[in-house]
Amino acid sequence: MGDFDAKIETASASGLLKIQSERLKTLLRYADARMPFYSNAFREKKISVEKLSLPGDLKHLPFTLKSDLRDNYPFSLFAVPVSDVAEIHASSGTTGKLTVVGYTKNDIKLWSEVMARTLACAGVVKGDMIQNAYGYGLFTGGLGVHYGALELGATVIPVSSGGTKRQLMLMQDFKSTVLTCTPSYSLFMAEEAREDGIDPSKTNLRVGVFGAEPWTEGMREQIEKEWNILALDIYGLSEIIGPGVAMECEGKNGLHIWADHFLPEVINPATGEVLGEGDEGELVITTITKEALPLIRYRTGDIVALTCGTCSNCGRTMPRISKIKGRIDDMLIIRGVNIFPSQIETVLMNIPEAAPHYQIIVKREKHLDKMEILVEVVEEIFSDEVRKLEELEKKVVSEIESTLGISVDVKLVEPKSIERSMGKAKRVVDQREK
Repeated sequence: MGDFDAKIETASASGLLKIQSERLKTLLRYADARMPFYSNAFREKKISVEKLSLPGDLKHLPFTLKSDLRDNYPFSLFAVPVSDVAEIHASSGTTGKLTVVGYTKNDIKLWSEVMARTLACAGVVKGDMIQNAYGYGLFTGGLGVHYGALELGATVIPVSSGGTKRQLMLMQDFKSTVLTCTPSYSLFMAEEAREDGIDPSKTNLRVGVFGAEPWTEGMREQIEKEWNILALDIYGLSEIIGPGVAMECEGKNGLHIWADHFLPEVINPATGEVLGEGDEGELVITTITKEALPLIRYRTGDIVALTCGTCSNCGRTMPRISKIKGRIDDMLIIRGVNIFPSQIETVLMNIPEAAPHYQIIVKREKHLDKMEILVEVVEEIFSDEVRKLEELEKKVVSEIESTLGISVDVKLVEPKSIERSMGKAKRVVDQREK
């Protein structure tokens, strides 16, 4: 197996539990002494942190929400003086105040180490040429991969996102072996490559590390076919550390979460009840080694299931989270039915005539919610006779309605008519009055 720290990544359950318990105890004392947000919460709930040390004790502690970070904007939640903060990032795609996170030098070292572990889990080795097409700047993606590549000893090309023609030129000239970007952007790059007379399946790329948005197995198959690579899922979020929280190995059987640094729980999002192994719910993470902004029971909003035990592919013993099904706040409720965009994507990826680009538009007409799905079709179908397009539209409607259990409107659109993104794809446009 590719590994960066085999001793800890294959630790016994009792060995991992000992590390987690020691670090959790230290975290709780640290947060109580340095973070009024938590010390006040502990006092209000009459919680004695000295009595808590095991991961199972987390259920007695309050949750931390994204709104808590925004309410303490910009630095009030930090556990260290701003003068001790070496780097600041902020979340993208939010309205109002940004979610600000800080890193001490030790946090940067930690980030580098978990990202090196993450890249190694994907099979990246010293000597690989990593084309890092995640955005640099306040977004954590670009620098997270960058730090991990340096720690691992690989060569990193800090090309950042966008500039697709330049991306393709550098990919060929530098003979990149690893591509890191969002999955939707990788498909856009493949599309542009073919337009420029480049066969994306003939590059030197060996593996792609794709994340920052939910993506289905169907999209994975499409990416692997287009680029002739191994496409693996990476998970992270800026509030926890950035990329480097969890990573798939070649077995593609869940993402190994580095539980010696990030304690995972899965809860019922409605009740807060902790769920068992294999049950699907909202991922909650407690950071047990961070200095500047440690978080206790942070509700990520991501829908996953948790699996424990040794990975049959790589031998790692870290728990695994499933691929992200969707997000609590991305979930659409249409006429009482809970719908995730990933359900629609799964349907479309199984229809060869449909391109992997779509957009969901939600409207409210006469007090009723309606959902229209714009679906790009492949070039040869769009230029075909009207009857075949009508048959395809009926097929798409039938498949989606069968999956979702509600009626939908589908509009087939010409290739490249849906706006492309260099980062996270905008899948949903909600036009309902709030």
